[in-house]
Amino acid sequence: METCIINSPLGYTKIVGDANGIAQVTVLNSEEKITDIIPTLLEDCVIQLEEYFEGTRTHFDLILNPVGTNFQQSVWKQLQLIPYGKTISYLELSKQLGAIKAIRAVANANGKNPLWIIIPCHRVIGSDGSLTGYAGGLLRKQWLLEHESPYRQQSLF
Repeated sequence: METCIINSPLGYTKIVGDANGIAQVTVLNSEEKITDIIPTLLEDCVIQLEEYFEGTRTHFDLILNPVGTNFQQSVWKQLQLIPYGKTISYLELSKQLGAIKAIRAVANANGKNPLWIIIPCHRVIGSDGSLTGYAGGLLRKQWLLEHESPYRQQSLF
């Protein structure tokens, strides 16, 4: 597995992957040394994340290889169908998966998503519209949703 650390608007970000795909993208809560030379296998991921943060990318085109149970994999696949700039509730996600009674398990799988931003778990919110649960922290979740919102606040001056 190749690894690199980049800086993003939300903090230091660790990317892990190999020839089988990107296995992990996580935001770190500590200061890390930024990778001087990005491994070739991770270059596309770094470029696409930079484009996302610049606001020029709304969809990722990467080979993904997250490690998880079959149930987690099914949740993560469903998360990838949530359009950029849209949100759904945990209940809606559970219904889409045909697992309405497994809402806690769906929420747990959502929280174990190893591919921050690329598999958009930040787009899942509470049924009442609240920002509930996010491994990267609720401030980051709010930032990501505002970043993707078509209704961004414009400067008046």
